[in-house]
Amino acid sequence: MTSSVISSTLLVMNRNLLLTFVFLALAGCSKSGPERVAVSGQVLIDGKPLTHGFVRILPDGARPSLGKLDASGRFTLEAKKDVPGVPLGEHPVEIHAIEVLNAGSQRRHVPSLYEDHVTSKLKVKIDGATEALVINLTWQGSGKKGPYVESFGKE
Repeated sequence: MTSSVISSTLLVMNRNLLLTFVFLALAGCSKSGPERVAVSGQVLIDGKPLTHGFVRILPDGARPSLGKLDASGRFTLEAKKDVPGVPLGEHPVEIHAIEVLNAGSQRRHVPSLYEDHVTSKLKVKIDGATEALVINLTWQGSGKKGPYVESFGKE
């Protein structure tokens, strides 16, 4: 074989090998689950920021998204560490805001009905990425007027 034929053969082999690696890399990078968009926002209770707890969004057929509330009631949703966002669509919401005080008591920062998406009846509609999702809660109708302490006695 001449050196030009050998060079041409090696070039074709290298190109085919490179295409194979590119194909395998792209196949390995396929998405698992629905597309997610970045979502952050704020939780308000009777118009004031909820500063304790976290938000949980429950998309049907996908991993839930969680966001811890900060001192101004703001959150950023993640499905798991370094997997931001929420799938597009309308999803049920839970708000968990219990502060353990000691072995015998806890403080509820929201009415207990918000802790379960069935009783909360809260839903959010995610049309696209947003930093302005607002979730409004209220103490009205709960029989309570703000954060309260629950004590657990011995039975």
